[in-house]
Amino acid sequence: MLTVVASDRVAVPSEIDDIIAGLDHRAGVVLASGVEYPGRYTRWDMGFIDPPLVIEGRGFTVRMRALNDRGLVPLRAFTELLEGVDGFTVTAAERETTIQIAPQRDDILPEEERTRRRSSFAVLRHVLSALPEDARHLGLYGSLGYDLVRQIEQLNEPSGGAQRDLVMYLPDSIIAVDRQRGDARRYEFEFSYGGQSTAVLPRTEVPAPFIGPAAEATASRDHEKGEYAALVRDAKAYFARGDLFEVVPGQAFREPVRTSPSAIFRNLVANNPAPYGAIMNLGENEFLVTASPEMFVRVQGDRVETAPISGTIARGADAIEDSDQIRTLLNSEKDKSELTMCTDVDRNDKSRVCEPGSVRIIGRRQIELYSKVIHTVDHVEGTLREDFDGLDAFATHMWAVTVTGAPKIWAMRFIDEHERSPRTWYAGALGVLYANGDVNTGLTIRAAMIREGIAEVRAGGTLLIDSVPEDEERETEMKASALLEAIAARPAEKTAATDEPEAKIGADHRILFFDHEDSFVQMLAGYMRETGALVRTVRVPKGGVPIEQVREQLDALDPTLVVMSPGPGSPSDFRDGEILAELDARGLPVFGVCLGQQAIGEYMGASLGQLDYPLHGQEREVEVVREGFLDEMPKRFVTGRYHSLYIDPQTVPEGLKIIASDDDGIPQAVEVTEKRWYAVQFHPESLMTLRDRAGHRIIDAVIQRIPAPVTAS
Repeated sequence: MLTVVASDRVAVPSEIDDIIAGLDHRAGVVLASGVEYPGRYTRWDMGFIDPPLVIEGRGFTVRMRALNDRGLVPLRAFTELLEGVDGFTVTAAERETTIQIAPQRDDILPEEERTRRRSSFAVLRHVLSALPEDARHLGLYGSLGYDLVRQIEQLNEPSGGAQRDLVMYLPDSIIAVDRQRGDARRYEFEFSYGGQSTAVLPRTEVPAPFIGPAAEATASRDHEKGEYAALVRDAKAYFARGDLFEVVPGQAFREPVRTSPSAIFRNLVANNPAPYGAIMNLGENEFLVTASPEMFVRVQGDRVETAPISGTIARGADAIEDSDQIRTLLNSEKDKSELTMCTDVDRNDKSRVCEPGSVRIIGRRQIELYSKVIHTVDHVEGTLREDFDGLDAFATHMWAVTVTGAPKIWAMRFIDEHERSPRTWYAGALGVLYANGDVNTGLTIRAAMIREGIAEVRAGGTLLIDSVPEDEERETEMKASALLEAIAARPAEKTAATDEPEAKIGADHRILFFDHEDSFVQMLAGYMRETGALVRTVRVPKGGVPIEQVREQLDALDPTLVVMSPGPGSPSDFRDGEILAELDARGLPVFGVCLGQQAIGEYMGASLGQLDYPLHGQEREVEVVREGFLDEMPKRFVTGRYHSLYIDPQTVPEGLKIIASDDDGIPQAVEVTEKRWYAVQFHPESLMTLRDRAGHRIIDAVIQRIPAPVTAS
């Protein structure tokens, strides 16, 4: 019996950084979760370097190798355990053992026993059974490839040649970093068997150097432009016949690695954090670097979890555009159908191994945001039946419907027939199989599979009968873009130090704000300061101020523009007519906002009306109806409204031009061209007017129309 003595001690969180750097040259794994979604993901890192033993698989052949002298002890224990297993032919050498598995692929077995077919998983199950359950973090860490499904399901033989489909390390020292608390612990394991112990053996390096690509290597892809869209069109015939409901074929993009695997990983952690990030040195000059957003299977005790992702849209330029994109995504029937089918298949997978009635959805169409895309995610759980374990839970989900399709077997056959190159690690899983039976794995997507210095990034789209071919092709390119950028490590373009900074349009302008006891004036003033202008705000309380004080402020600043702010009440509450008369007499340009527009309207002779229902914090579209200071704005754009009073359009006198209105005919922008007076009824500083920087652009337009300031020579 293999004996394990476990110990742990306080560690320094930066030790994980040393491991990441070391993985360019030595075997090992780092798993990193860079995002936090309550109930699904927390921020954590864990990893190791120089593991003593590796388990590798190619089809029905599994090889265990001691990577240093410390690996000889567990290798001997596992070898003797496997020698008596029915269906295994075990061949042992000094530092490695080969297990040839007799397949059961053509045997007719009850579906409930499918996950127990004789396969590589049977080897893993026996190995894990030899490890003590109470040693925290002890287990097998690594990658499980797509072709493993062929040992469980009746599919064609893999086309990947000698490519491995299983690499799992047994570590003897692991660091775990809690990013929430900022602390770390190191866990170490000593193995004893048959009178031999690792306790007396030094921890030595396991060299596995990264060797870069040939100098002439260039970027490539396995589909030319337009070919993936053609594949989408081909798939529609399968949907029409009912052969498929959905299918997820991918295309591969290849990029030479001119930096290093660790540099790619650091770029991803910084720019595209994900719940299942990883860097693995798999030996044989093969590396896996991922920023996967999707949980594959997680098992804790008898609880099985998955979080299927389907439904994708590009990120907006800011939070406001993100909100619009989320609304579009949630209102998409196609994206809803995609995720519904995925979750129905996922629930079916669990039902093979879970207690009746225990499979349930605990989160529906939840939003997750990543650097380039927004996803909708379901969260599904079930309770394992007593006669099944974590490996059964893993195998029953092979492979996730989100990367295959439905019906799953027919979708995988379509993928075999139509994809241009082997998937290898893509669409498999990565993570850890714990000695205590728990499982924590992510789906291997958003992955750079690096072989001989060339990184392959594969991305797929979920195709349905109503898929738009060109849109699906763009989606695969978008999904791959974050990783391709990290691989290329393109530095941000910088302006040369000798270049002159771009002049701001408000430079040398002096703006005086009259604040009507408003709650938004500082944000509005801030927008104007962004133009480079000097801005001074002066409070005008209810009841107004003596005109002499207004004159003092004007004399002191000598403004090039005066702003009449928003505010409560009506213009008469602040004696705005007197202020505007003084500004008119001095020939000063004016910009009015909300109450300020109403004040300009009254001063020019218009009457004010009152809305039947006030618009407070409401988004409304504005339409530009006449040439004027909004000429550079779109014909229609979204604005934020806070008002009940308005200029009655039936009373607008000659000289006061209505530049924009809403769908009810309420004036939303006016202009007195001869005076250089401009005004808007909506709030340009509101977050509701942020789309396409509409508020900033309006302020820029006003400043561009006022005379250039006079500066001393």
